[in-house]
Amino acid sequence: MEGNDRPGGADPALRAAGADADRASHRSLRDPRDVSTATTRPFAGAGVAHAARARRYGLWVAAAVGLLVLPQVVHTGTAIAIMNQMGIAVVFALSYNMLLGQGGMLSFGHAVYFGLGGFIAAHVLNLSGRGAIYLPVPVLPLIGGLGGLAFAILFGSFSTRRAGTVFAMISLGVAELMAASSLIFDRFFGGEEGITTNRSKAPLLLGLPFTRDREVYYLIAFWLFVAALAMYAFSRTPVGRMANAVRDNPERAEFVGYSQNRVRLVSFCAAGFFAGIAGGLFAVNYEILTAENMGLTASGAVLLMTYIGGIGSFVGPIIGAVVFTFLQSMLSDYTGMWLLYLGILFLATVLFVPMGLAGVLMLHAPAWRARRIGRLVGPYLLTGALALVAAVGIIGLLEMIHFVAVSEGAGTTKRLFWMAIAPRTLTPWLAFAALVVVGALGVRWTAPRAASAFAQASRPPVAVRAAATGEAGL
Repeated sequence: MEGNDRPGGADPALRAAGADADRASHRSLRDPRDVSTATTRPFAGAGVAHAARARRYGLWVAAAVGLLVLPQVVHTGTAIAIMNQMGIAVVFALSYNMLLGQGGMLSFGHAVYFGLGGFIAAHVLNLSGRGAIYLPVPVLPLIGGLGGLAFAILFGSFSTRRAGTVFAMISLGVAELMAASSLIFDRFFGGEEGITTNRSKAPLLLGLPFTRDREVYYLIAFWLFVAALAMYAFSRTPVGRMANAVRDNPERAEFVGYSQNRVRLVSFCAAGFFAGIAGGLFAVNYEILTAENMGLTASGAVLLMTYIGGIGSFVGPIIGAVVFTFLQSMLSDYTGMWLLYLGILFLATVLFVPMGLAGVLMLHAPAWRARRIGRLVGPYLLTGALALVAAVGIIGLLEMIHFVAVSEGAGTTKRLFWMAIAPRTLTPWLAFAALVVVGALGVRWTAPRAASAFAQASRPPVAVRAAATGEAGL
């Protein structure tokens, strides 16, 4: 050790090793391949960003084209009516996602701004129909949005000063306040019967009277695209980013100089504006509004849509609104227990897939990129088939319980799953119970295998894992 401290006293082998390392480092710095890699890395990152931006633009263009051609593919009157409902629900759910998904504000009264925007749009439409003002139908959703924004500023000025449970309770109180006000201010809300309007009496725009559902569809599709694009752009702004920061860590947002109350207020007002647009579209489509449109039922419906679709992504509420509206339209024609089934779907989503349907799709993105998604088809089909067997058994038992409890004296048979069954006999009860047991046991046996197949398919390639391991070691 003492020899190493003196000049020239180091071990010759150590000096030689150091010299070799220095020469190797100089060679590596002078290596043209390394210089090329270091030089092109920023350009590669810019290329990836440009490709991602082009992909986003392509998705928006594809969405616009899809909205335009959809009525030509599915052109029945019932399908057009359902698509109109879906468009309104998508705008409403996306506006709620601005509160819950981006801002972390759980609201039980978001339908207040939806309903108030719709009422204001309906009154303006009636004034336009009487000739008091000149306002064509396509502008009415914007009027509804401004109405929702005005009340969002009013109620948000004090409700956004709190977060968490306190904010949720304030929103519930506002919803109850407006429900009581609808009975007091019956001139504005129309009392229990609500108010009606007639869009065909409004001034024409480009010669379109908007008397048919197809014409209303294109109006809803236009505002759906504009509102969705605006809400997506809002999520990319500094205010949208800070809403995420306030949601995750409000104290740190305050520390870096941002007022969490102001950020929440801006997000709240933006959500109220787009909810009002959805309410205006509702007024144009249905031509009637009642106090129920701004009550707890409507607020609960938008909460279900958003959670079922997934609050962690922009596309989640879109999926949830489409699924919810489809089930609502289809199930209500076949059973009076459709609300119970939607509640079961909501509970299953919260318990087993809290990230929602969109989150489930995103979880499979690595397997898709690795081209291993085909490995999941077999295990998923087997588990899904057994889960379907259990679901058929549960539905059968619930429908028979409902028949026995409600339909006394209405007959002894019930049409269920395209066959006639006798709920007051023992055989169907045993059969459906057996389906539940077999399906549940089968799912319990096959689910671990499906999970293992998913884990194997989602693993990164060997080269990527080796590179990651090497970087971790360095």
